[in-house]
Amino acid sequence: MASYRFQLFLNISFFLILAIGQSSIAAANDDRKASVVFAYIVYMGSAPEGEYLATSWQRTMLQKVIRGSSVEESMIRSYRRSLNGFAAKLTDEEVEELANMKGVVSIIPNRIYHPRTTRSWDFMGFSNTVRRNPTVESNVIIGVIDSGIWPELPSFSDEGFGPPRRNGRVIGARFYKSVASADESARDNSGHGTHTASTAAGNVVKDVSFFGLAQGTARGGVPSARIAAYKVCHKKGCESVDILAAFDDAIADGVDILSVSLGSAESTEFFDDVIAIGSFHAMEKGILTLNSAGNNGVAGPLGVESVAPWMVAVAASTTDRRLSTKVVLGNGKTLNGFSVNPDTFNGKKLPLLYGREVSSICSEDDARLCSESCVDSKLVKGKIVLCDNTGSDSVVYSAGAAGSIVLDDLPVSFITPLPSPSLNARDYDLLLSYKNSTKNPVAEILRSESITESYSPVVAQFSSLGPNFIAPDILKTDITAPGAEILAAYSPVSSPSGSPVDKRRVKYSILSGTSMACPHVAGIAAYVKTFHPDWSPSAIKSALMTTAWAMDRTKNPDGEISYGSGHVNPVRAIVPGLVYETSKEDT
Repeated sequence: MASYRFQLFLNISFFLILAIGQSSIAAANDDRKASVVFAYIVYMGSAPEGEYLATSWQRTMLQKVIRGSSVEESMIRSYRRSLNGFAAKLTDEEVEELANMKGVVSIIPNRIYHPRTTRSWDFMGFSNTVRRNPTVESNVIIGVIDSGIWPELPSFSDEGFGPPRRNGRVIGARFYKSVASADESARDNSGHGTHTASTAAGNVVKDVSFFGLAQGTARGGVPSARIAAYKVCHKKGCESVDILAAFDDAIADGVDILSVSLGSAESTEFFDDVIAIGSFHAMEKGILTLNSAGNNGVAGPLGVESVAPWMVAVAASTTDRRLSTKVVLGNGKTLNGFSVNPDTFNGKKLPLLYGREVSSICSEDDARLCSESCVDSKLVKGKIVLCDNTGSDSVVYSAGAAGSIVLDDLPVSFITPLPSPSLNARDYDLLLSYKNSTKNPVAEILRSESITESYSPVVAQFSSLGPNFIAPDILKTDITAPGAEILAAYSPVSSPSGSPVDKRRVKYSILSGTSMACPHVAGIAAYVKTFHPDWSPSAIKSALMTTAWAMDRTKNPDGEISYGSGHVNPVRAIVPGLVYETSKEDT
């Protein structure tokens, strides 16, 4: 009897403990569901060599902190091919607990990075007839971490390529979808990745233009090289958990050069910057990373974002071909503006209206800026609207205006849905003065035309400046390359202006930004590697920088913090005479 009672006591105790345990787990689950969770990257350094089940260990670590919750629901991505770490949805308490675990280097909140958005190669003296090693070049792979690629375009045709075929030109394409991302394809829906890839390694394609503007031959720096595309950018931006995964794969895939035209809002510490982390592991494996310097156009903490010493920060400069759009007033005076305008008014002058005159519901300040919902379609239809702000072109276009003229001191031409040249402050004031002093003011916006600027290259005003606020002893930027008004391949499903109201579709488009400068230098780095296949990333970087053309400081008053070592010189870079080799410990 005593034995029976003892056994009954054990059974009841067991079930009570089990019930309490299950209740605790359920309570923990409920507590976690009630907590706010965010996506984080748990970075653990290099991937260990030899037999190591990285994913299993990562899951064990995660299970320890989320306790009763599902690892599958929390885990976003595992990094295990070229570096060690994982991305997961975590509470603040779980982040703190993981940060104290052995082997964790840093924990990085998931951030949104953004893309930094022809004649350029000839301008640098890098014609298609320069000395090349085509056989070696066809074995070089440039990895492009961006918004994907449109492989059927002529710039990526594999005609004439040897194995591997299908598509031999674009040797691989991956896409990454996590958290808020949407696309489940490596196809480029924005045009940015296609543009950068073709700039670095696109085929020679003759007679391309943007509706007849900037007509010429489009080609990449190494037209025989192959491309591996890694799509990390979607409509809402480029998530850091995906960017690090792309580095992880690209390194393991064996690319030779990495072109990354992405950045965040400001420079961050190396262990909190996924591009710095990914490029460091790439450097360890002999891969040089080129990164756009940024488009903030300012110095200081919000200046150059690409500050790690082991990668190349590329600034943007102008070429000697610029696009200009003239505005002819009713009194015969002509003002020179900037835009990419393929349209013509056929000699017809249209009425001018100022933004504050076209709204009855908005404040004067909002109306002057042509803000959303502040442009009355009944008033502007078929007319030209003057706006004190850029970025209003889609609003004006949707309201039915024939054109707009905007105030902007940035001397760079961008594509807009309708004819919309920008004028500097002096000329814009002249325009307003004419309008206010004339009973029936009219103007005509002419089709854009190419002009020659003999004083180029100069650093573009939008290009971010140093100094390096993270490592002040290291000069940044490193080098400059063409990044203003660059014609290259483009996604045929995206509007060339980036505006949803713009229904035009093209295969080649004109973009500006350090995003466009970066693949120029990536192509040149690949070109150097075809002559020196055994050179390390630091040797290639040294060759690029020590052979750069000196920039004219009188035209570039910010000096070295704007252009680094100077303007890239492709032909000289293969015979530098002297290179400075640095080790991992030096960086």
